[in-house]
Amino acid sequence: MHHAHHTTRRLTRLALAATTALLLAACGARDEHAGPHGNGPDAGSSPHNAADSAFARDMVPHHRQALEMAGLAVGRASSPAVRNLAAEIAKAQKPEITTLEQWLTSWGEEVPGATHHAGKHAMAGMMSEADMKSLEKSRGAAFDRAFLRLMIEHHEGAVASAETESERGAHSGAKALARRIVRTQHAEIVTMRKLGYGLK
Repeated sequence: MHHAHHTTRRLTRLALAATTALLLAACGARDEHAGPHGNGPDAGSSPHNAADSAFARDMVPHHRQALEMAGLAVGRASSPAVRNLAAEIAKAQKPEITTLEQWLTSWGEEVPGATHHAGKHAMAGMMSEADMKSLEKSRGAAFDRAFLRLMIEHHEGAVASAETESERGAHSGAKALARRIVRTQHAEIVTMRKLGYGLK
């Protein structure tokens, strides 16, 4: 009898330990997928609306194309200022893509595929496949001029989309990102226009 009682207590302790381990694992999994900004006000669980979803879905491929364009500058641009600007654009937009993708996933939305070029429903400012191929083929000063012209147009599209999100969105994190995109890309547009004047 004593042995049976001891065995029961031992099994109870093991069951409690297993339950505790499962609870800890569940908490860890929740923290890992809590959203791009953890459990703060900008987490993926923050209320969102159709404008937020459209903003994220449009901005992901738009930013991806900007990274593609910036990558071309590495071996093609002749101006150090253009190469530096391209590097800054990539540095700013790469983590923003990750954040936008995490939001879409947390909202149960589909993350856009790897299409980079303008199509029937593409966001304003997206380059066509012909534009991208032309940019890829250019070198030196010709590349610098084409890159600045196309990236200004690209940024203008992003700023317009971000301004719409600021006005119509509900998700606090997405609206904050939109405001940052407006500030950052507007400043880069000013810089690119100045660089363009110097290359003429």
